Amino acid sequence: MKKTVYLLLTLGIVLLTGCKTSKRMAVSPLPAETAPATVEFLSSELQLIVPTRDGNTFSVKGNMKMKGGERVQISLLMPILRTEVARIEVTPEEALFLDRMNKRFARITRTELNSRLSADVEFRKLEKLLVDAAHGGRQNLTGKELGLRSLEKAEVQFYNFSTEVLNLSPTEVSSRYTQVSLEEIMILLKDFL
Repeated sequence: MKKTVYLLLTLGIVLLTGCKTSKRMAVSPLPAETAPATVEFLSSELQLIVPTRDGNTFSVKGNMKMKGGERVQISLLMPILRTEVARIEVTPEEALFLDRMNKRFARITRTELNSRLSADVEFRKLEKLLVDAAHGGRQNLTGKELGLRSLEKAEVQFYNFSTEVLNLSPTEVSSRYTQVSLEEIMILLKDFL
């Protein structure tokens, strides 16, 4: 499931613009003594860092919101303005990639994700990964550790966790958006990197 989370995050990066940086964020896990097996709500900030072909790095910040057993939403934000340019939403049954800048989306079922990634892709593993990270587990992973050959040096970091109650409703896709295939998103990602 770790591969799914980070593949989803790296797919989102192609949908937006960002800034070049090598700055790392301070990690702030929740107290370990409050670590339940599951949580009803969890949120955090995140930073995705991807090396570019020219030797620099591309960095984008965002946030993650989770409602246990139901959905995880990852929003990638435009630097400075902090407006959402892409959203990735994962539920037990599907994943949604929403490109707000180009008004496109891709909706992929769990079966399709399993056939493209591995038979080991499960929503509850994603939840466990996020809950563990919130309580002092691994909060920073590289593409190499996840088996993503084309993104070996990419990394994502979760920080500033909270278990406060939050409003997390399903993402509704406007009729102004055009549906595209996951393959189109993958081609854009390859071209970008």
